[in-house]
Amino acid sequence: MATTITVLSQKGGTGKTTTVRTLADVYRRIGLEVMCVDLDPQGNLSDYFDVPAEASPTMADVLAGQARAADALHEGLILPANLGLAESELVLSGKMGRELTLKRALRDVKRGFDLVLVDCPPSLGLLTVNALVAADHALISSEAEYFSLQGVEQALEVVELAKESLHPDLNWLGVVLNIADMRLVHAREADKQLRERFGDRVFKSVIRRSVRYAESAERGVSILDYGPDLGADYLALAAEILERLGRAEERERVSELRAELVPA
Repeated sequence: MATTITVLSQKGGTGKTTTVRTLADVYRRIGLEVMCVDLDPQGNLSDYFDVPAEASPTMADVLAGQARAADALHEGLILPANLGLAESELVLSGKMGRELTLKRALRDVKRGFDLVLVDCPPSLGLLTVNALVAADHALISSEAEYFSLQGVEQALEVVELAKESLHPDLNWLGVVLNIADMRLVHAREADKQLRERFGDRVFKSVIRRSVRYAESAERGVSILDYGPDLGADYLALAAEILERLGRAEERERVSELRAELVPA
């Protein structure tokens, strides 16, 4: 059965979707079978994978019980989303066992994969709770800005509530500092506050701010190819995640990939 990692944040603009799509790219390049799940009605992750706007069925249909996840899987890569997913939270709110809907929907389709990465909406509502209940691990993405600590604490509160009430085996993998310009005082202060508060739960890898992420997405080219020097940040994060998961052999493969893409 696949290991499932849910990537969440308290608000938008924290690099969450870029993190999911780039980690998926890294892990596929080292030979892992990876499925992405787009739970954000904005559908940015689906856009990155070139899912047509008229694609059907989507996650909205899956959560409504109108389609199987296996039938919604686009080119074996992603369970896509569009604005129709925004209505799903209202539909789910009236269902018994609503927090378990995604977990049940993914049960069979996960069997063909090594890793499942879930991209949450930029909020901490019912869709995010579903993503946490369906996951083995939660990864919080935080922008390197003022109030970063507050945002992480709010996201962590939802993780802990899901763990206490619905999913005792849920593990908080850690927090990654994203869109960081460490030349700025407030970015360095955010980094300091997070590390003082959460210690080694904060990943050593820091994802730098750059316009080239948006450029690479617009061109449909991975940042690993478009800007390998920036891609090195995600290669380091991917390796750290595998280390925390206890997957030493796959971590070594990431190190080999990094040596290939980012020569010393």
